[in-house]
Amino acid sequence: MQYSKKIILILILSMSFQWLQAAFILIPMDETQKNHLKAYGITYWTLQNDVSGWWLLNYRGGSFLLPMAEEIENECMIRGISYEIIANAKRNAIVNKISQPDMNMDVVKLDKAPNIAVYSPKDKLPWDDAVTLALTYAEIPYDIIYDRDILDGALKKYDWLHMHHEDFTGQYGKFYGAYHHTAWYRNQVRSEEEKARALGFNKVSKLKLTVVTTIKSYVNSGGFLFSMCSGTDSFDIALAAHNTDICAEVFDGDPPEQNCQEKLDYSNTLAFTDFTISLNPYEYEFSNIDVTQNRNVNKEKDYFTLFDFSAKWDPVPTMLCQNHTDIIKGFMGQTTAYNKKFIKPDVLIMGQNKSAGEARYIHGTYGKGFWTFYGGHDPEDFRHFVGDPPTDLNLHLHSPGYRLILNNVLFPAAKKKKLKT
Repeated sequence: MQYSKKIILILILSMSFQWLQAAFILIPMDETQKNHLKAYGITYWTLQNDVSGWWLLNYRGGSFLLPMAEEIENECMIRGISYEIIANAKRNAIVNKISQPDMNMDVVKLDKAPNIAVYSPKDKLPWDDAVTLALTYAEIPYDIIYDRDILDGALKKYDWLHMHHEDFTGQYGKFYGAYHHTAWYRNQVRSEEEKARALGFNKVSKLKLTVVTTIKSYVNSGGFLFSMCSGTDSFDIALAAHNTDICAEVFDGDPPEQNCQEKLDYSNTLAFTDFTISLNPYEYEFSNIDVTQNRNVNKEKDYFTLFDFSAKWDPVPTMLCQNHTDIIKGFMGQTTAYNKKFIKPDVLIMGQNKSAGEARYIHGTYGKGFWTFYGGHDPEDFRHFVGDPPTDLNLHLHSPGYRLILNNVLFPAAKKKKLKT
């Protein structure tokens, strides 16, 4: 939603006046909230208008506290968001409670709305992306960028990057076995090959390697990277294969390099190590990082649990795990979950199915930046197939799985403390 300079000035003046009156808008994020997903959007909108707020970690599900202003209150009503107007005394009581040493809570100031980019092809593909669904529903603006934009240096404009359901290895999603005869698959291959040639690469895999290397440098310089499904493990696989060719002939016109498995460089990856890649072009799998093909978890028992971090000592993972429940129902994807034995020891596991040995939600740092990988395709569609309609988030206002996505969107707005875990 765009506002003229005059309206923004009125909003800020109104907030300044109301601030003197010491009133606040509390947006609860526990079970009393009517629309958890939209609540992130109103917080982002407030920051976008150069007004700071606060994230009350572990207080009523990770509530937000905003300065009292008529414009904010009106937006809450328009968007169907539950809110409470509280006086300064109530605000002080809340902060005092949070600050007690025996309370696993903290207050984090939110200062600036992050500039958001989604890495996604401009072409329409027969699947949807949960992150763009979440951003659109929450009314959080974002730009779509792709390979040419990244190589042209577009990342420097953004604080936060999400990678669309993607295959960074140049194997077109390993869809060959099931879909090589379909028009959408052939069009995708032709389009990707044309883009690679136009950018000076003789193979799609070489273009994608340059892209992932550029994204890795973006994180190293202080950017925040968030990815789901195959955009996670294929990213690391491409980095590990930077000195070899792992693509079968049906993908790039020549066979994989002999002994390519032994030539993988795990020191170049962010999250995973010691994995074995799949060289079979008919197998819908990149490597044994993912557990989809071998997991023995039925739908009714498919849940994962969020870790309970110390809000005062580990605010970063605490922010990323804010929710009104710590048990999240599972959902599948080309990459559903990560085999824990292939996760690097310095990577933080934030969500897991312990009995199955699966990590679902992991986080780490690289240089000055942060990254988060989230297994699965759509938190409200257990098995989202190619061609299925997009999830209607009007039916999932309280989705804890989608809340994890939106936690990551707001995270760059926070004044960060050093990770102590």
